[in-house]
Amino acid sequence: MAGTIRTGGARRFPRLNLNSDGQPHPLLNAASLFTLIIGLFSFALGLFLRSGPSGLHGWAIVTAATGLAGLLVGLLAQMMSATREERIIIVTGIIAAFVGLALGLAHGGFS
Repeated sequence: MAGTIRTGGARRFPRLNLNSDGQPHPLLNAASLFTLIIGLFSFALGLFLRSGPSGLHGWAIVTAATGLAGLLVGLLAQMMSATREERIIIVTGIIAAFVGLALGLAHGGFS
């Protein structure tokens, strides 16, 4: 019967698929994952700068640069994204990259 709950049987694990429309988007998928990874890296470095010792000007530059790269690539990928799954990953990366960029700039990045 359609719509009933299965009891027992083999467990199906969710599959990560960014191409829910059936079309392959290798460049957009790579840009989405790049945005997420670089954004989270910049966010983590920004939190380290915020709570770590002062005088880490080199790390502030790295944090601001990775945040800016994640933000720019993410905004470009967002304009060209084709599926909802890509957009979720891109927006998460953009937000993390923005926070990392802001924390990097607050601690002397690009100055």
